[in-house]
Amino acid sequence: MNCSIARALDEVGEWWSLLIVRECTQGTTRFDEFQSELGIARNVLTARLERLIELDILERYPLAERANTFGYRLTEKGTELYPVLVALMQWGDRWLSPNGKASVELIDNASGKPVQPVGVHGKNGRKLSFHDVRFAPGPGATKTTHAVIEHRNWRVLGDSDE
Repeated sequence: MNCSIARALDEVGEWWSLLIVRECTQGTTRFDEFQSELGIARNVLTARLERLIELDILERYPLAERANTFGYRLTEKGTELYPVLVALMQWGDRWLSPNGKASVELIDNASGKPVQPVGVHGKNGRKLSFHDVRFAPGPGATKTTHAVIEHRNWRVLGDSDE
């Protein structure tokens, strides 16, 4: 599929992968810590860590405090998944939290104020839904992509990009 969402899900759409990335954002670095925090089987954890390294989402590095032991940390590619995690967390807090009460709040460390909800905004800062956004072919668009975009814009926006 010529779809960035499908390609992203192919890399991180499996349950454990995003939970491992989440753990990295919470300071987890060692295999035993991941296993303890997630309650994941050793063989599954090993496979997921190797896959995330292969995809350049995580990197392995030697731990100075423990000879012959490695830690895991996010690469730049992995770090850029943080807004995805926050968006999933905020969506889950809104729609799935018991009694509608979030268990964790994200606070901007510099200002001490709560983090704003993740969203799509126009250049003027206005919050946009999918009803407010037109798709346009990008440089990697195929002939099929052009047709999908035109059909999508017609169905969602009631017009086509002619």
